[in-house]
Amino acid sequence: MNQNLKKAATRIAGLLGIGRITSQKDGGVVQEVQYQTPLEVASAPRFADFGFSSGLPAGTDVVLAFLGGDRSSPVVIATNHQNFRHADLQPGESVVYNQWGLNIHLTENGIFIDVKGKNVEVNNVATVTINASESIMANTPLLKCTGDIVDNCESNSKTLKQLRDAYNDHDHDVKEVQSGESTITSEKTAEQVIEATEVNDE
Repeated sequence: MNQNLKKAATRIAGLLGIGRITSQKDGGVVQEVQYQTPLEVASAPRFADFGFSSGLPAGTDVVLAFLGGDRSSPVVIATNHQNFRHADLQPGESVVYNQWGLNIHLTENGIFIDVKGKNVEVNNVATVTINASESIMANTPLLKCTGDIVDNCESNSKTLKQLRDAYNDHDHDVKEVQSGESTITSEKTAEQVIEATEVNDE
């Protein structure tokens, strides 16, 4: 009986362990990592929550579960990298981050995205809708658009290009011309609205 209890205690004590990642492979149906402990260097599958995946950098600490207390059946169930961890969160906050410091920070006061001077790109979208109750501000020295722009779109179908062309083509009365039977050709507007490409060409 005592012998059986000792075996059970040994298995229970061996259910969990801690290691450190030396490399990883993320090409299969489950991520495989190589880890090191004071006792061994071995490989294990890493299970993560559905809908979120990450590539573990070398030096990541891992919590290992050994199924049935069998040291030959390890599974990574938790991870942490001491150098790259996003610290100083307040209670209730969440953050998605990587080892280069880029992060999406969810706070009580709003969502803040910091890409550390890198680019943000959204691909394969049919329609993007932004619902803002007050306003949208773009703090940038240059705002570009490859297509047409329609303002007051619920009541207006004219694009800014159409409005610009109509403005450039509309007429003005010729001033200081006496009335008579002569035909008067009115003047075009003196200040033409030109496209940005024409400004750059000049």
